[in-house]
Amino acid sequence: MAAKQPPPLMKKHSQTDLVSRLKTRKILGVGGEDDDGEVHRSKISQVLGNEIKFAVREPLGLRVWQLVSAIMFSGVAIMALAFPDQLFDAIFEEESVSSKTPIRLYGGALLSIALIMWNALYTAEKAIIRWSLLAEACYFAVQFLVTTVSLVESSRIATGAVLLLVSRALFILVSIYYYYQVGRRPKKV
Repeated sequence: MAAKQPPPLMKKHSQTDLVSRLKTRKILGVGGEDDDGEVHRSKISQVLGNEIKFAVREPLGLRVWQLVSAIMFSGVAIMALAFPDQLFDAIFEEESVSSKTPIRLYGGALLSIALIMWNALYTAEKAIIRWSLLAEACYFAVQFLVTTVSLVESSRIATGAVLLLVSRALFILVSIYYYYQVGRRPKKV
């Protein structure tokens, strides 16, 4: 008596069966619209979310402002490190200072802030952009106050220092504007 051969394995073609696929997608909860009106193509995208939703809607000119700030901080930092006498003379229109160390330390601090500005230029994270803008506004506010007190104490008005004060006030306003614009919640369309 010959042994019976088992029947060949039958492959289930549920992946090609359209009705079966639609039933599977309905059970998983994908393919239809969610509460926000988004259509998810897979369960993974539904769980993780759509990265477009979390992208920062940047205000017009933000990246240009960040680039200008990074260049400005870097330029002044290099000038303070390499040519401390010329930087002091350009701002306060006085003869050279007795010690170059404080101006060079100022340049080192500015170089650190410039590094933050360069890194913020290349990020898309809203929190990092906002913190860099806030740090920039705080720096400009402190510099504005220190320069004002120095001018009042010396009772001399230098053209370079007045120009510095006006530019710092403008920079404070622009940085705070972008800080609040980046922090605003986008309007639903």
